[in-house]
Amino acid sequence: MAEKTSYLPGEPTWIDLGTTDLDAAAAFYGGLLGWEIQRGGEEVGGYSIFLKDGKQVAGAMTTQSPEQPVAWTVYVSTDDADKTVELVQAAGGTVVAPVMDVMDLGRMALFLDSHGAFLGVWQPGRHTGQELVDVEGVCSWVELATRDQDAALPFYEQVFGWQARRSPGYTEFLLGDQSVAGCLDMPPMVPAEVPSYWMPYFQAEDPAAQAQRAAALGGQVVVPFMEMEQVAFSVATDPQGGMFGLLKLKG
Repeated sequence: MAEKTSYLPGEPTWIDLGTTDLDAAAAFYGGLLGWEIQRGGEEVGGYSIFLKDGKQVAGAMTTQSPEQPVAWTVYVSTDDADKTVELVQAAGGTVVAPVMDVMDLGRMALFLDSHGAFLGVWQPGRHTGQELVDVEGVCSWVELATRDQDAALPFYEQVFGWQARRSPGYTEFLLGDQSVAGCLDMPPMVPAEVPSYWMPYFQAEDPAAQAQRAAALGGQVVVPFMEMEQVAFSVATDPQGGMFGLLKLKG
C-alpha cells in the first residue's frame, strides 16, 4: 500500500462523482473496486467519501439538478485558488463555481477550460487529496478528450504550467519531468454535442476482466479491452452513466 500525503501545485489531486443515485454508486464501486463509502452529513451537503483500505480515494455526492450529467470531476492541486481562477479566466476559461472555503478542509473552485471541459482546483487545508496511490482500484491517471488538441493544450500551460509531450494521437502533460495527465482526440463515437471532458482511470491488473465485472454489476463497456506497447485498458460506465477507465501500465 502506497500512501500519499501531499501534492505539488499542478498535480491532479482528487476526483469526485456526481451521481443521481448515491446508494447504487456505492454498491457498484464497492463491488468493482473494493471501495467503502463514508456518508457525509448536512454540514457538508451530503458529500461522501469513498475509502479503499481505510484511506480516502474519491468523493461523491448527488447531482444538484436534472440537467447536471452523471460524471467524474478531476481536481488539480494549487497553492492559491484565487490566483488559479484568475489564470483560468485570462486563458479563456469560464468559472462555474467561484473560490469557496470548505470548512478547514481546503478551498476549491470549478471551471470550464477554453473548450468546455469541466475541471476543479483544490487548495489543500486539512484535506490534501487522494491518500492512496499505485494500488489496484484507485485513480492512477486522468485524461482529457478534446476535438482540438492544438487549441486546448495552451490553456493548461498557462494555468498549471504543464508542458505538452506530443506523439501521434496522444499527448502527455508534464509538470517538470513528471508525467501528470494525458490528452487525446475525442473518440469518433462521442456525439457532436458532447463537450471536451476529463476522465479518471482506475488501476487494474486485468482491465479486460474488470470491464466485464463492471458490466455484470450493471455498467456498460464503452471501449473493449485494448493493448498497446506500454498500456492495456478498457473504458466503462457505472449504471448511472459515470464514465471511467481501467488501466494497466506495463513495465
